[in-house]
Amino acid sequence: MLKKLIMTTAILVLSTGNLWAKTDITVALQLEPPHLDPTSAAAGAIDSVLYSNVFEGLTRFTSDGAIVPGLASSWVISDDGLSYTFTLRNGVTFHDGTTMDAEDVKFSLIRILAEDSANAQKALYSAITSVEVVDPDTVKVTLSEANGNLLFNLAWGDAVIVAPESIENIKQTPIGTGPFKFDLWNQGDRIELSAYGGYWGKTPALNKATFKFISDPTAAFAAMMAEDIDVFSGFPAPENLPQFEADPRFQVLVGSTEGETILSTNNKQAPFNDVRVRQALAHAINREEIIDGAMFGYGTPIGTHFAPHNPAYIDLTNDSSFNLDKARSLLTEAGMPDGFETTLHLPPPSYARRGGEIIAAQLAEVGIKAQIINVEWAQWLETVFRGKNFGLTIVSHTEPMDIGIYANPDYYFQYDNPNFQDLIKTLNKTTDPKTRATLMGDAQRIISEDAVNGYLFQLAQLSVAKAEIKGLWSNAPTQATDLTNVSWGE
Repeated sequence: MLKKLIMTTAILVLSTGNLWAKTDITVALQLEPPHLDPTSAAAGAIDSVLYSNVFEGLTRFTSDGAIVPGLASSWVISDDGLSYTFTLRNGVTFHDGTTMDAEDVKFSLIRILAEDSANAQKALYSAITSVEVVDPDTVKVTLSEANGNLLFNLAWGDAVIVAPESIENIKQTPIGTGPFKFDLWNQGDRIELSAYGGYWGKTPALNKATFKFISDPTAAFAAMMAEDIDVFSGFPAPENLPQFEADPRFQVLVGSTEGETILSTNNKQAPFNDVRVRQALAHAINREEIIDGAMFGYGTPIGTHFAPHNPAYIDLTNDSSFNLDKARSLLTEAGMPDGFETTLHLPPPSYARRGGEIIAAQLAEVGIKAQIINVEWAQWLETVFRGKNFGLTIVSHTEPMDIGIYANPDYYFQYDNPNFQDLIKTLNKTTDPKTRATLMGDAQRIISEDAVNGYLFQLAQLSVAKAEIKGLWSNAPTQATDLTNVSWGE
């Protein structure tokens, strides 16, 4: 009788196992967003929490980097490439219950282009001359010139669709159309999301998601080992990964990102306005030493601002090979045989703080004395990105295929090359794949030869998660922690 009871109980548990399936998750990130509006800041930390979870665009990235329909179910492109007519999905509502329609799309795109726009990627959408509401479910976007990247650019977090009714408080209370709605931001600690019952698409398996912010690598390791968190996306202590790999409680995800990690250089500030000084800087850097010392071998050396996994990538690392004698010779030629002093601003990520110590020691070998200034992310955005008050800094540019930023002379590293700007204009107008690949190769060569920045390595995507979790992105085609298909497995 007892044996029969045990067997019956076992069958009941197996048949109703889904009743006990977890529906909440705690994800840790190293960087906390400065605010919660992805359309008015350069901070990828905003997208890390909100992209595809809370906010959606007309198109979106998938885990492999493909562009697929988002809030637009389809589109028609005119023969001359100057107009895109988007058909919107039916039944889409914002988290406050209001309808998302063509007027919201028009508002969102026009807001990007406004004179007082704080959108970090405003230049990507500058070809848009008008946005016309055809009917509530149809929007026509007209361009001044053909732009082969438009569907790609519309997938960025900078182009998510927002509503005029909720825009005033968007930085603290984001209201989007995604599968999760915003519940709480306890600054310095966590952001909480919950499933939105009125979502137009597939219902997520998770009911609740909490994003915790842990900047210290030692604390990150301790929290994961104690199972206080379920996932650490972008794990900041690569030296600890072998311990997680050997522990059956966890899985380690190693993938690629769009993050070109660079020694950003203020091209308008003397002496960096001299190409010989920038070239000397590049030859004083030992990439392998930085990758091994700061990232424990995780990272791919780069010689230009372009992802190695992109088919159009060209290996230009030899342009800036490690060569101290050449670096000293270039400094002497530039009239600074004894080197010079500068600042090195380092934001919180491990690649910056750890890599910065190594780079400062390398530069000292040729007489360049870099004063290390550790800054929090908000300080970096204010001082370096917006204020342009820096000599050198280290940051990973995680936006996808963003070499076009070098065509903006007002961008924070202030590179101003009319020939490069013309090349990018031609690239944006070009749709033929072979011609585009050639142009992208030319663009890579120009900024490599000009040593605009010190090109270090392509950032690896390193994440640790509990073994039962399914559906996490291994790669990061954009800076996102997309939870739309994440669940707890058997």
